[in-house]
Amino acid sequence: MDPVSAFDEPLKKLLGGATAKVMADHLDLHTVGDLLHHYPRRYEERGRLTALTDLPLDEHVTVVAQVADARVMTFNGGRGKRLEVTLTDGHGRLQLVFFGHGVHKPHKELLPGRRAMFAGKASVFNRKMQLAHPTYQLLDAELTDEAGATEAVDAFAGKLLPIYPACKQLDSWRIAKAVDAVLPSAQEAVDPLPPALREGRGFTALPEALLKIHRPHTKADVAAARDRLKWDEAFVLQVALARRRYADTQLPAVARRPVPGGLLDAFDATLPFTLTDGQLKVSKEIFDDLATEHPMHRLLQGEVGSGKTMVALRAMLATVDAGGQAAMLAPTEVLAQQHHRSITEMMGELAEGGMLGGADQGTKVVLLTGSMGMPARRQALLDLVTGEAGIVIGTHALIEDKVKFHELGLVVVDEQHRFGVEQRDALRSKGKQPPHLLVMTATPIPRTVAMTVFGDLETSVLDQLPAGRSPIASHVVPAKDKPHFLSRAWERVREEVDNGHQAYVVCPRIGDDEDEAAGKKGKKTAEEEAEKRPPLAVLEIAEQLAKGPLTGLRIEVLHGRMHPDEKDDVMRRFAAGQVDVLVATTVIEVGVNVPNATAMVIMDADRFGVSQLHQLRGRVGRGSAPGLCLLVSEAHEASPARARLSAVAATLDGFELSRIDLEERREGDVLGRAQSGVRSSLRVLSVIDDEEVIAAARAEAVEVVAADPELEHLPELRLVLDALLDKEREEYLDKG
Repeated sequence: MDPVSAFDEPLKKLLGGATAKVMADHLDLHTVGDLLHHYPRRYEERGRLTALTDLPLDEHVTVVAQVADARVMTFNGGRGKRLEVTLTDGHGRLQLVFFGHGVHKPHKELLPGRRAMFAGKASVFNRKMQLAHPTYQLLDAELTDEAGATEAVDAFAGKLLPIYPACKQLDSWRIAKAVDAVLPSAQEAVDPLPPALREGRGFTALPEALLKIHRPHTKADVAAARDRLKWDEAFVLQVALARRRYADTQLPAVARRPVPGGLLDAFDATLPFTLTDGQLKVSKEIFDDLATEHPMHRLLQGEVGSGKTMVALRAMLATVDAGGQAAMLAPTEVLAQQHHRSITEMMGELAEGGMLGGADQGTKVVLLTGSMGMPARRQALLDLVTGEAGIVIGTHALIEDKVKFHELGLVVVDEQHRFGVEQRDALRSKGKQPPHLLVMTATPIPRTVAMTVFGDLETSVLDQLPAGRSPIASHVVPAKDKPHFLSRAWERVREEVDNGHQAYVVCPRIGDDEDEAAGKKGKKTAEEEAEKRPPLAVLEIAEQLAKGPLTGLRIEVLHGRMHPDEKDDVMRRFAAGQVDVLVATTVIEVGVNVPNATAMVIMDADRFGVSQLHQLRGRVGRGSAPGLCLLVSEAHEASPARARLSAVAATLDGFELSRIDLEERREGDVLGRAQSGVRSSLRVLSVIDDEEVIAAARAEAVEVVAADPELEHLPELRLVLDALLDKEREEYLDKG
């Protein structure tokens, strides 16, 4: 059989239509190769019981445990039956429940003392962890008469029991059976590693690694297989990225060098402060890239408030000096307007080129957003096509076909993670030749993630805060356990306002009829209602504060459903100090800059991610007065949510927090798949734990691609790459 076709064989040929359909629909597994790369999540040892104490909630789990107790209860005056089974592993206990007609078989089989594998979704009922209607497979050797039990025991006796990422419709042991059916095809695996690299690093052959990961005899088997498979993943991904970087260096671009005595020099001369060492270092990296005749592709990561906009603006001015235009793409209208305002303020008369009172070497800075009125829009488009405007700041309205540039030289993308690759490329295609690209993010990204997710970009890091920035004190406010702490929080806000400062109050939800209707779907028990009350809402909290603890203060709201002009008006008045307290959703998360705002209260803080909290907090302490951030939460003191908030309160280091965030979300999300991690493109490689592997694979990949960009001498590697980089994965790699 041809090696590729063995792995490309559709699963329905080997497993039958019904199983194949479940695998395709719920686990995204379609071919023999997909299933062979669906590795066990962990392994149970025969005779060792699973720890029931740390089951993840709301996830599909598989446990091996012993029945401690089983009893049938009746309800509804004896008309309804419920079987309650208690499992134990010597440390924790777990409740199983079966209802109605489903109680007969388990009642006969799940007798105290029996061991079995159980699979189901873990939930909490009456404060106890339980599985409702789990499927199970008995594992007791003496039950020879039970169909399939002996077989199961023989198959697993003395071996490590693989536990696969499963779903409600397909248990781990059924997946194991399916893997058995396709395992012979592992012999035909195409090995992507160049032989010299494989031998040099002493790796197991790929077919053997696949065999060992699915059916290990010892823990050493698992370790050897994982080492090998991790390398494959890291190496193939890094070769793909290295080839993309190589292809970019082959594209032509116009070199843009700053002109002595030009716009950049004039701007630098007006700066009332000196740039930090970090800003100078990063600017040099950018200017060196701009001076080359192939497009710059650089990621600029900067801590909240580290002065990224200043660095980007200087790159834009250098581009204008060199006869090009620069476009800055922002994810929201609020942010585009904010950038336009701060850049025109920073540039002063240099932003009024061609206007009365404008500087001679100035240029026009225009704004382009979807909600602009027709006349202003027409004028902006005209300024762009004639080259009158050297700098344009806008939302994705910049990408529309109607927008034409005179000579686009540089594209700056703010908050990259909010743009798809198509949007990035659509803007880049507006240049006569590919423009230079600078991508900015205020979400610090651990080095390994930068190497995998943004691996087609060179990286610059700004980790120094400009002089005059104040520290931010952060505290968790446990609203449920200590209500007086919340009262004190509002007193603190009032004190800040009395001292001439302003404050933000952030809520997870807007709160209006539309939200309420969504919340009323489906009846819930009182307990569920208490557990899952809807998140606090801007409109409600603003009203409560105005009538209660903050009465008399000037309070305004800001959220995404307001008309853009209304949003801009509120932001302008807040920036001008005409509003004391702004109650907002996360529309203020990125880029909003009001130095006089010193306090922030985040309601239901446990409903936000770590990086998001860090971003939000970065809106205060932007002036000379110290910042205060209060994280209000009703989460229980011992809960993971509270631990997360305490971590945010304990450090201002975004890189440290991004690591915590990553460990919490694992890789599924980071790599663009918000699916429960069942199938992100990385299966054994962890961007958290495998920094050395990723760095070493990157170095090897760069060498391989430099020596043979088309991989002509490595046909196996090329085959595997082509399989990995089908259209969807290509886009995923470009990482919008």
